Amino acid sequence: MIDETQIFSIGTNRDDEIRVALTSVYNALKEKGYNPINQIVGYILSEDPTYITTHNNARNIIRRIDRDDMLEILVKSYLEE
Repeated sequence: MIDETQIFSIGTNRDDEIRVALTSVYNALKEKGYNPINQIVGYILSEDPTYITTHNNARNIIRRIDRDDMLEILVKSYLEE
């Protein structure tokens, strides 16, 4: 049994792709009159795609993002800024 802490890291290119995708989804939700934060949180907690509008292909965009990767980016962004 290895007693060392494993290091998990995804590349910064992936970080940028996720940021662009989330921004796109956020904007689509806002354009349709939804509260984007509430809708994205609902999606993250449930993985139910119906929290995300189909407007501007937002539902398909967010489904391409792994939720673990998305959460990592969000936590990193919140704690580093």
